[in-house]
Amino acid sequence: MTPSVTVEGNEPLSNGRFRLHDPVEDARHLLDTARNGDGRAQARLALHRTSSASTPLEMKDALHTVAREMGFLGWQSFEQYVNELDAAERRSGNTVDGEQNTVHIRCGDDLRDSLPRCGLHGRCLTFADPFCVGPVQRPSDGDRFVEDRSRFLSEALHLDPQQTLDRQRREYRELGEVGGEERVVLWFEHDSYDQLILAYVLEHFGRRWPRVRLELVATDAIPGVKRFVGLGQLAPEVLGWLWDRRQPVEEPLLVLGRRAWRSISDATPEALDRLTQRNTPALPMLGRALRRHLLELPDEETGLGLSEQLIVQLVAERGPKPAGEVFRDLMLEREPLPYLGDSLFHWMLQPLLSGPSPVLEWHGDDDGRWQDRDLAITDHGHAVLSGHQNWLDTHPPRRWVGGVPVDGDRQSWCLNKANGRPQRRPANSL
Repeated sequence: MTPSVTVEGNEPLSNGRFRLHDPVEDARHLLDTARNGDGRAQARLALHRTSSASTPLEMKDALHTVAREMGFLGWQSFEQYVNELDAAERRSGNTVDGEQNTVHIRCGDDLRDSLPRCGLHGRCLTFADPFCVGPVQRPSDGDRFVEDRSRFLSEALHLDPQQTLDRQRREYRELGEVGGEERVVLWFEHDSYDQLILAYVLEHFGRRWPRVRLELVATDAIPGVKRFVGLGQLAPEVLGWLWDRRQPVEEPLLVLGRRAWRSISDATPEALDRLTQRNTPALPMLGRALRRHLLELPDEETGLGLSEQLIVQLVAERGPKPAGEVFRDLMLEREPLPYLGDSLFHWMLQPLLSGPSPVLEWHGDDDGRWQDRDLAITDHGHAVLSGHQNWLDTHPPRRWVGGVPVDGDRQSWCLNKANGRPQRRPANSL
């Protein structure tokens, strides 16, 4: 996820760059402490040791325990991973991608500095239209599509309209100019922000394949990283390690990308639902992200999409609470596939706080940053969460799930509570 909650610190458990020295010292300390009778150290070793409990504790038991606690299968797999990272670091002084003109495509700018540091000096191109939010109607006119998306982004994120349009036009134009003799490497992680953009990019290049050489770096986990949010948190050596594991993009993935994009931009959610009901072996993480996107359709009882529901539930349980802390808790504890950045989170709050019957309200002064203001739930919010009232009955502003409009003024779509499948909701009669 490119626009995301920050992952704190430069520790290996965050950036993935492990070295052998510190874990060896940790293992030695653990073994000494256990031999001196410390119960907690002995319990840690007992949980993971592979040798017989009747034999004296050895260094290999401590090494295995430390590796397991870091998330590895054992010390051997940890040591192999570190050796591979060391090899990537040794290569970083060279031009690793220099055998062919290379374009690295990413849905943000977070790798521009890191890729050259691991020896990847090809041209970096950003394509970052967040299709996970706003109208994504199947375009009959490419210029009109870009203009509609730009208008939404400038209004939702309070951006300068002309600058937003210029940036969007530039990104779409540059994407269209890529190809020919260039190798194109796509760098994407697993959340719906990245994967919906990837679907568009695959559909785009699929029209020119096999004339364009495509490769993909896509991952949903990094060895030893406790909370993998996105590629931008990773050390350059880990990016070099991922480079070694890139895969060529073949026809099955291009077909999946085309189907995914057409489903995302369709005016009904039925095709997207059918696609998420099947396995997507060409790229399993794309199927999971599409399913998460579908869950933004409103619940048939509450009228809230999943993100809205999780936000209101958090405020109901813990509010009044600063909005920045609600965002943090949402990303760390509740969101099954984090994809929102703080700006999109703030945009998502606005309908919940407005209208004749808001479900949330601000408490305290309106001076200072919005992240520091307290959010609280209203009586109507409690009624909506309990299913006694439906949010769509209050005529909230229209929102979009891809190409599907959601509001209370038309026969819009919702998710059936029992089976999780899309169904029509009767139009608001109030």
